[in-house]
Amino acid sequence: MLTHEQLRAKALGRKSVKTEFDKAAAEFQLLDQFLEARTRKGLTQAQVAERIGTTQSAVARLESGTGRHSPSLSTLSRYAQALGCRLEVRLIPN
Repeated sequence: MLTHEQLRAKALGRKSVKTEFDKAAAEFQLLDQFLEARTRKGLTQAQVAERIGTTQSAVARLESGTGRHSPSLSTLSRYAQALGCRLEVRLIPN
């Protein structure tokens, strides 16, 4: 049986998988930043949910990136504000 790291390396060895993985990298990076900020503040998902007027399960979906729909900039901004942060969106030339 392969370990997670071995499976990941094998999958990323396929060009099509690597291309899709790279496309999602920025999204995963942003989600990691949200999770790290929440952890630094010592807040639970339920506490963040209460601050932004949603449910704990909605926050969990946002943090995992597994929801059917991408969160709006408004939602991301409210999440950031609940953590004492501000959301910054920039276009960066390739």
